[in-house]
Amino acid sequence: MAQRWNHNIHYHSMVLSAVPPDARNALDVGCGEGMLARALREKVPNVVGVDLDQASIDLAKKHDDGISYVVADALTYDFQMSFDFIASVAALHHVDAAAALARFDSLLRPGGTMVIVGLARPTMRDVPYELAGAVAARMHRRTKGYWEHPSPTCWPPPETYSSMRRLASTLLPGVRYRRHILSRYSLTWVKPD
Repeated sequence: MAQRWNHNIHYHSMVLSAVPPDARNALDVGCGEGMLARALREKVPNVVGVDLDQASIDLAKKHDDGISYVVADALTYDFQMSFDFIASVAALHHVDAAAALARFDSLLRPGGTMVIVGLARPTMRDVPYELAGAVAARMHRRTKGYWEHPSPTCWPPPETYSSMRRLASTLLPGVRYRRHILSRYSLTWVKPD
């Protein structure tokens, strides 16, 4: 698995670097076949992976990794706990972003950290990023190959990069928004105590 590469896996190390050292419980929303959840489990004792796709969860459960995998809608499922860390990579555009951010906020413990890597719909102002990203992706594919994940996809994303930035800033005061070169953005937020 260390050899796998795609646009989402590229940002896993960024997500993992944000895990607080004292985190005890983590949630991976849209976990797919569990690659990020398994990496989180190396840092956090209790990890829950949630995804709506039964086939993806079936693949995840084939690993003996001590992770609780759930086929459910993260926006409505009763997790019966809160989390020190919430990660979501390439899943937010599958659902209503405002509802998801509010839900993640409610699931995150005060002082907890949330990292979202998402896709957004480009506009004309994003053309330079998109062109640079296409070149960078091509270089990565030549040197690393490309792993096509088995999970369902959703295109086009409903939110643009600008609207996602505004929405996150409104719902998560103090959020750090970053636009990334490989057609992704990230949101990093520490919930106030």
